[in-house]
Amino acid sequence: MCRPRPGQRAVTGTDTAPALERATLDKAASENFPVAPFFLPRTWRDDLMAVYGFARLVDDIGDGDLAPGGADARILGVPAAEAGDRLVLLDAFEADLRRVFDGTPRHPLLRRLQPTVRRRSLTPEPFLGLIAANRQDQLVTRYETYDDLLAYCELSANPVGRLVLTVTGTSTPERNRLSDAICTALQIVEHLQDVAEDLGRDRIYLPAEDMKRFHVQETDLAAKTAGASVRALVAYEAQRARDLLNEGAPLVGSVHGRLKLLLAGFVAGGRAAVRAIAAAEYDVLPGPPRPGKVQLLREVGVTLRGEG
Repeated sequence: MCRPRPGQRAVTGTDTAPALERATLDKAASENFPVAPFFLPRTWRDDLMAVYGFARLVDDIGDGDLAPGGADARILGVPAAEAGDRLVLLDAFEADLRRVFDGTPRHPLLRRLQPTVRRRSLTPEPFLGLIAANRQDQLVTRYETYDDLLAYCELSANPVGRLVLTVTGTSTPERNRLSDAICTALQIVEHLQDVAEDLGRDRIYLPAEDMKRFHVQETDLAAKTAGASVRALVAYEAQRARDLLNEGAPLVGSVHGRLKLLLAGFVAGGRAAVRAIAAAEYDVLPGPPRPGKVQLLREVGVTLRGEG
């Protein structure tokens, strides 16, 4: 799941739980793709926002982007002395996730998720995959091959698309396969947008074998602007993302009505982001290139027409 990282604000006072929930869900507006747009049925919107809240929070735990003050840790029962340990927090969050399926969860975002899980007959596996991806982020900071990166995306991104299909009652093996291609592409695009920010976290999602092929050193990624080798590498990875989006695009034509527009928004968001990276001449180091609304709408139209 693409995951921009907006700034946090402190959460204090007696309404800690509602404030935490709002602070997380408000980030939906900053994503590269529509999360639960107005044109969807209300029950879909509610369920998609519940799924988004889980995915956003687990990413925030893994990235160390929780709201200041340690409220999430306290709710999850993590001692103050361990509130900064992301692996401990992820373990506590997983324990609370399991309460969604067999008890009463502690965290407000998981309490919000529980009715969705029951209504849509969701299973623990996709949620556990997202937690596993964030555990991996604490332990693995470099990827040797593109296949290694794809295996990471299988945990970090693909479960989200499968959850969307399940929530909307349209999941099939073939649609899951197409969704996986789209979600992996969106994850790769996010990695390209956030090369500099990820490096600041001591993470590199550009495969080492590709860096060697384009003669890119880690020190090159720390520059203020990208040199020719880095730009060539980013262009290569951007083409991979573009190809995956094209591979997955038939998913849009396999459904109808408002869901078709939602899925077109996912594909269009990825395509528009790739175009923004290209428009920046593949120099992603000064900051993440992001598309404007006009470009996004144009890509939605192209995707709905089944064009390129």
